[in-house]
Amino acid sequence: MLRSCCFRCFGRRNGDGLLWHMDLKPHASGDFSIAVVQANSSLEDQSQVFTSPSATYVGVYDGHGGPEASRFVNRHLFPYLHKFSKEQGGLSPDVIKKAFNATEEDFTRLVKRSMPVKPQIASVGSCCLLGAISDGELYVANLGDSRAVLGRRGFDGEKSLVAERLSTDHNVSCENVRKEVEALHPDDSHVVVYCEEFGESRE
Repeated sequence: MLRSCCFRCFGRRNGDGLLWHMDLKPHASGDFSIAVVQANSSLEDQSQVFTSPSATYVGVYDGHGGPEASRFVNRHLFPYLHKFSKEQGGLSPDVIKKAFNATEEDFTRLVKRSMPVKPQIASVGSCCLLGAISDGELYVANLGDSRAVLGRRGFDGEKSLVAERLSTDHNVSCENVRKEVEALHPDDSHVVVYCEEFGESRE
């Protein structure tokens, strides 16, 4: 049985009200903690940790345009991961892809149903970053430009820390992603705009 350690339940607020953190909690492979820095007056992001005797799942959902999409992913992704893992005998890249796809399909259906009464829902979205440890394997998956980084000690022992990127950013600054977005929207010449101020491409 998975235990939900939803961050907002355990989080402690810092004095400025925009920083939450969770004290160390045990999981199958050691301890974990999580922290959130709130950038906007209204929090659009969600994060969660699920633990069981054999697995730990961490989800970070970077909402944009509003909190609806990140909250939706927060409620739906992990149940799909649990369901498909049981059906296929454990966690795998295929299980993760199926869970991501099922969550996106459910959200797309919600948007279509909600459009007549709440058209704003069509303009919200969320990046999705998943980290999971199951049976000694580390899995990392992401959609969007959230990034997973592993911190470890350097080769000189405890004197230095090294940050290793574990995921590939999925945004239009990457040529492959830019071509994919342009191919999906051939009639929109402004779907990708180069911003000189930032020196990067943006959707």
